[in-house]
Amino acid sequence: MKLPAKNISRLTLWSLVLLWLAACKTPQGIGYFQDMEDGQKVLIAHADGVKLKPGDQLSIIVTTPSVEITNTLNLPAKSQVIGTTEEVAQGQSQGTLGYAIDMAGNIDFPLLGTLHVAGLTREEVARLVKKQLQDKKLSTEAVVTVDFLNMGFSVMGEVLNPGRYQFTKEKVSLLEALSMAGDLTIYGRRDSVLVMREVDGMHEVHSVNLSKGRSLLESPVYYLQQNDVVYVEPNDYKKRQSTASGNETMTGSFWLSFVSVLTTVAVLLIK
Repeated sequence: MKLPAKNISRLTLWSLVLLWLAACKTPQGIGYFQDMEDGQKVLIAHADGVKLKPGDQLSIIVTTPSVEITNTLNLPAKSQVIGTTEEVAQGQSQGTLGYAIDMAGNIDFPLLGTLHVAGLTREEVARLVKKQLQDKKLSTEAVVTVDFLNMGFSVMGEVLNPGRYQFTKEKVSLLEALSMAGDLTIYGRRDSVLVMREVDGMHEVHSVNLSKGRSLLESPVYYLQQNDVVYVEPNDYKKRQSTASGNETMTGSFWLSFVSVLTTVAVLLIK
């Protein structure tokens, strides 16, 4: 059976048009917050900040009008220089060591004894230490500063700079964490960002769709906790690249070969 040359030309033309339209189609899974409109308001998932857990380490600096009490309350990173006669607040001038929270959730603090800090935020620990100093009549004008030492989260998968990052403030959102890691690569799935969190000895896995703003803002993992692991899954194109020929159907050479074969078949049908 022979096809008229006119029909063959039309067939080839329409094939090229369809291929061009397929190549020019805008991907739908790249943009963030596609369901959000200008001025729209969404209630963010409530979070009180990072809650301390056994194994966490804290830096607690206490400053009082009394140099003697200040030196006693602050753990010096190194002892005062031998031969120095000047009275110096060691905790301020030479740094302090950290307090490790034991399995019972406690720390041992100079002059105050055992303090239970597990389950508290950084601000709550500062208030607790200050109140204890007042109750024991050690100082009514103490300034207490609490910082995290070993607390962080990990970002893995299809991001520009995967790695472990430290908490620099009380609340770090998932968006901030991804920004710190350089944002998602073009191969990362916006509709499936996983956050793995340890809760009561078990791992919870939450999936967040960045293309849906409401899904993100209302997620219980919108604010990260210590030791959270954020994993950005690769998209289908990236997965195909993991095989020797899995991505060939997406290359320009494939489409050129396809058009060539189509043209060859058309010519054979004419003869």
